[in-house]
Amino acid sequence: QVQLLESGGGSVQPGGSLRLSCVGSPSGYTLSGYILAWFRQAPGKEREFVAGIRWTGGSTTVSDSLKGRFTISRNSAENTIYLQMNSLNPEDTALYYCAAKRGVAILTTSSPYSDWGPGTQVTVSS
Repeated sequence: QVQLLESGGGSVQPGGSLRLSCVGSPSGYTLSGYILAWFRQAPGKEREFVAGIRWTGGSTTVSDSLKGRFTISRNSAENTIYLQMNSLNPEDTALYYCAAKRGVAILTTSSPYSDWGPGTQVTVSS
């Protein structure tokens, strides 16, 4: 089981940027063979896929609606993935979760992901 912890959330004005981090532990635990992903959930809405990355090889998928603004990346040495979010708008306000699953397919529904972090809040307002 992978333990995940997100950080980097906060409040930002429209047009601003944030970078979220998610570290997988225990330290040194290999994430080879895992898919790590970001999901978000706004109040009253369903959990939504944001982006995912295959740990082995580093291939990525970003939600079509967020391409061009959001980027996912990883630091293998630190067991960490990142979500760079640019040109934020109020519709991006949500609790952002990091999730992990074994396998090779970056799936965009939440149920296949077995491990979840507690989430980090992102609020975009003026």
